[in-house]
Amino acid sequence: MGGVPETHSGWTFLTNHARVLAAIADDQNTRIRDIAARCRLTERAVQKIIADLEQGGYLTHTRQGRTNEYHIEPGTGLRHPADAGLSVAGLLSVLAQHDAERDTRSQQLQTASVSEQGSAADE
Repeated sequence: MGGVPETHSGWTFLTNHARVLAAIADDQNTRIRDIAARCRLTERAVQKIIADLEQGGYLTHTRQGRTNEYHIEPGTGLRHPADAGLSVAGLLSVLAQHDAERDTRSQQLQTASVSEQGSAADE
């Protein structure tokens, strides 16, 4: 990664741990460098988060040549007492649904923009 990721001040709805877990769920062979770029974290922070997730029983990894293959434990419950009964699989399902809806909206906006540009050119 070339530089320090753009910082964010204030609070967010998702923790960095949830973001890293979601990135791994999308690609179990992803590199720490790619997770860091996607989550706008440093590689060192991602390494620490992965260690936390492994220690908590949410994640394991095996070495495959020069890369790691991650395995998420989907039945593991979320840590906070208010989230009792909710699993990692449920969280990841909601995040995946959100990503799919966001991608659909983005494609619709791009299509509308191209249509508008075409209409303007016809006038």
